[in-house]
Amino acid sequence: MDMYSAEDPSYSFDFSEKSIRAGFIRKVYSILMCQLLITTAVIVWFTFHEPTKIYAQNHSWILIVGAVLTLVCLLCMTCCVEVRRNFPMNFIFLFVFTCAESLLLGAASSKFDGYEVLIAMGMCATLSFLLTVFAFQTKIDFTKWGGALLIILIVFTLFGILTIFIKGRTMQMFYASIGACIFMLYIIYDTQLMMGGSHKYSISPEEYIFAALNLYLDVINLFIFLLQIIGMSRD
Repeated sequence: MDMYSAEDPSYSFDFSEKSIRAGFIRKVYSILMCQLLITTAVIVWFTFHEPTKIYAQNHSWILIVGAVLTLVCLLCMTCCVEVRRNFPMNFIFLFVFTCAESLLLGAASSKFDGYEVLIAMGMCATLSFLLTVFAFQTKIDFTKWGGALLIILIVFTLFGILTIFIKGRTMQMFYASIGACIFMLYIIYDTQLMMGGSHKYSISPEEYIFAALNLYLDVINLFIFLLQIIGMSRD
């Protein structure tokens, strides 16, 4: 991934023109909206279509296939520049990844009540919109916090492994709440990386697939943790 610093002399080459930046942002959000529409449709299908819901609950192969495809596509797009930059390969991989991730989320959502899923989706959409507006309006530069956010995410992941062995509703609620907060920060961080301008770091306009992928992962992870919180609060 190409990332530029505002202090780098070559930085102005990518984001000096407002038209370039605006076109890049429009492209990223157009891709992101298509991803979220696919995911929303699959989640609604798995949640409210009773035969599909029962099938997903009784057949774990959906989770296995979804997880394998998700991991393979994610590694390919993250590690291989040619995969995420060359058309149409980048869109093919992103589409397969989105469908695989949607299957995972659909299978996971089938274990919850439809009302809980709708609340989580509504909260996720509202928070994502408000955080995006905040990222565009605030003078605080969150792109400087990339290293700190990465460390927090690593510690959080290790803490997640610990929760496997330490059972308890309070522990699970605390874990989900911290996870939701982390990915709310990541939505702001990745949005400002995409914006460029006066922020210290930004993503190259050639990395529109990677930018959309980052924001998509932020939103769906926020949804997962919100769904867990809502599900545990109604038990």
